[in-house]
Amino acid sequence: MIINDLKLPVNHTPEQLTKKIEKQLGQKADWRLLRRSIDARKNPVCYIYSAEAVAKGEPFSPTPALNIPKADLAKRPIIVGSGPAGLFAALILSRSGARPILLERGKPVEERQKDIEHFQAAGILNSHANVQFGEGGAGTFSDGKLNSGINSPYCREVLQTFHAHGAPQEILYDAKPHIGTDYLRKVIRSMREEILSLGGEIHFEEQLQKLIIEQGRIIGAVGKQNYETDRVILAIGHSARDTFAMLEEAGVPMIPKSFSVGVRIEHPQDLINRAQYRDYAGYLGAADYKLSHHTADGRGVYTFCMCPGGVVMGAASEEGGVVTNGMSYHARNGKNANSALLVGISPADFGKNPLDGIAYQRRLEQAAFIAGGGGYKAPAQRLGDFFKNRKTKDFGSVSPTYLPGVTPYNLNELLPEYVCKAMKEVLLVFDRKLKGFGLEDAVLTGVETRSSSPVRILRDETFQSTLRGLYPIGEGAGYAGGIMSSAVDGIKCALSILSGEEK
Repeated sequence: MIINDLKLPVNHTPEQLTKKIEKQLGQKADWRLLRRSIDARKNPVCYIYSAEAVAKGEPFSPTPALNIPKADLAKRPIIVGSGPAGLFAALILSRSGARPILLERGKPVEERQKDIEHFQAAGILNSHANVQFGEGGAGTFSDGKLNSGINSPYCREVLQTFHAHGAPQEILYDAKPHIGTDYLRKVIRSMREEILSLGGEIHFEEQLQKLIIEQGRIIGAVGKQNYETDRVILAIGHSARDTFAMLEEAGVPMIPKSFSVGVRIEHPQDLINRAQYRDYAGYLGAADYKLSHHTADGRGVYTFCMCPGGVVMGAASEEGGVVTNGMSYHARNGKNANSALLVGISPADFGKNPLDGIAYQRRLEQAAFIAGGGGYKAPAQRLGDFFKNRKTKDFGSVSPTYLPGVTPYNLNELLPEYVCKAMKEVLLVFDRKLKGFGLEDAVLTGVETRSSSPVRILRDETFQSTLRGLYPIGEGAGYAGGIMSSAVDGIKCALSILSGEEK
């Protein structure tokens, strides 16, 4: 029996939940959680549960298994990129017996972590092993959020796969599941081991250099060696700018895509907890938020990738550019909360050619590098000074967490005027929605430019480009946003190939 809408106070005991379930079932029960959420809309704040309950000793409903057809492919598929889309495509194809070969320009997650730590300490960038590139993709060094706006039966498969590879059990029932970067690194290593055990290959520090094309079809791919293949799954991520340029030169159809730019905003996590949970903040851990609004002239402004108890990360992947992102550990126990504060822009702002959005991003990132004074320090400003259009001299109650460090700056002189105008207009609205969001000591750190891909690589319902045998998937190709939707896109592409839908 599925029991929904079980409301309990935030300080309830497990025994109270069991009693409530057994009262609904009318007898002693075994039970398992299906969903847990927090209702903080009014006092008292409470938990809301859904559970499956069965009579003592009875079995639970079986968990449906994903049906993976046995591979019948003449040649081994090549997968480019080991972010969520590439990893899940590789996992499904490996389970089918297809023995895929995955090319990853970056390093294994263990080595990649060392390069990121060196960047944070010394301000020296490895352009192939950083927050953007390497095993697991950009999401590895993030909050590891698994909630998504998509509604797909494969979302459950993603959660179960992550759990089977070491993610905490609560991702299976939390309304807003997250893994945290510390767990996610272990999960990715475990997924790598499964792929290898099933005959797949992962070639680290090997970048796709060229596609070999004959009569409008893929017949091979070039990395450190030539690969004979008729299928290349392109899961390159949104920062593979040199690969986008190679694809354009090869005539692969692409169009510019709307994306967003802005800054990271940091508040005290305690402030966010009190604003969201009021007197119940001490029971519920680190609170999150998600805010959005349209300006008077119709431009969208929103928060993105909110990291409770997290830090602002240096996410550069090119020499001479500063990029920000956010990251949290599973415990989310840092002093600050941060999120991207983003303003939507469209090709009308940056140009109609496929790579014009990349050029726009690069200009902002290079300007931020100069504003930071070099060494990948980031320009940062108190929110109060941002409104007053003056350079910050000293930071107040909120200390910036970005490494390798920040330089006080006036972000009004860095960001486009229409971006600053939109942010100022909407920050006042956000402060009314979430008390304290407009805190004058809140810290803005720039620039955030990589929230989504500025390019869409066109494909059809079989996931193929008009260049047959090329499968652009995931966030970089413009078809996903975040870990969950990217992973689902990888699963769907792999299943399409195995089912023969591509023909």
